[in-house]
Amino acid sequence: MTDPAATPPTPAASTGALPGIWPALLTPLRADLGIDHARFAALARALIDAGCGGVTPFGTTGEGPSFSVAERIAAVEALVAGGVPASRILMSTSCAAPPDTLALTRHAVQIGAWGSLVMPPFYFKGVSDAGIVDFYTQLVAGVDDPRLRIMLYHIPQVSGVGLSHAVIAELLRRHPGTWVGIKDSQCETAHSLALADAFMSRLTIHVGNEPDLPALGRRGSTGAVSGLANFMPRTVHRLVAEPDALSTQAGLARVKQLLGALGGYALIPALKGIMALRDADTAWLRVRPTLLALDESGLARLRDDLARIGFDPQHD
Repeated sequence: MTDPAATPPTPAASTGALPGIWPALLTPLRADLGIDHARFAALARALIDAGCGGVTPFGTTGEGPSFSVAERIAAVEALVAGGVPASRILMSTSCAAPPDTLALTRHAVQIGAWGSLVMPPFYFKGVSDAGIVDFYTQLVAGVDDPRLRIMLYHIPQVSGVGLSHAVIAELLRRHPGTWVGIKDSQCETAHSLALADAFMSRLTIHVGNEPDLPALGRRGSTGAVSGLANFMPRTVHRLVAEPDALSTQAGLARVKQLLGALGGYALIPALKGIMALRDADTAWLRVRPTLLALDESGLARLRDDLARIGFDPQHD
């Protein structure tokens, strides 16, 4: 059921900040580890019906780099064919090879997606700021479309390649109308607040670490691209939209308890485990290598750990 209080402005009407909560979609897989398009679309529709601004396929939580360009394009087209408006899709187009990022970003623009979430290419480490700026500049030139909107993605503990303030400032100088925000998943409050201080007047700053959402909400952040929002979107939305409400404090405590309980697991298999428990559907456990799915005993342990903190996956 849609929660009117959690429903953000219509994304298609906004040309600036990414409004509301955009779950970083988990990717359901078939037994052959191909993408289950029907379940993918069903998850996205349910989250939009629950009040989310839109959905973000193929980010880190969605195992994006584990899928080919063709798989990602086909799955996003299946979302649209399955009733998910393209304007409610922020497509993660990050790849190790710049031509692959270009192909995915062009496709996002062509289908009318809200925008693209793009981290720098992540195979080579120790690269210069100038090289990162060149990548984004060539991406903008390659797409060559005024509809292009990019949300920069900073997750250096995973990618090994971060976005410095100097890079962000130079990109804003070169292409001021292209960049709509930064998703900061470094998971350090001070870093996120420094980005807000430096750039919030020109970009929206979203954090991937849900406990930091209230602090960013107080600075003017309008939402989040969140992994936990796959199963608790309203709670996540309240953290950023109502950071000082009494109900938000309870939600924040619940989120911190959950993340603490998940600390002994690989995160993506554990999040899929929560979906399996919520839906009573062990098909959710499937992941692409090199991730390792929870087995029967791992799922039972996760069930016990969630029960120990009183976490019910069906309660948002």
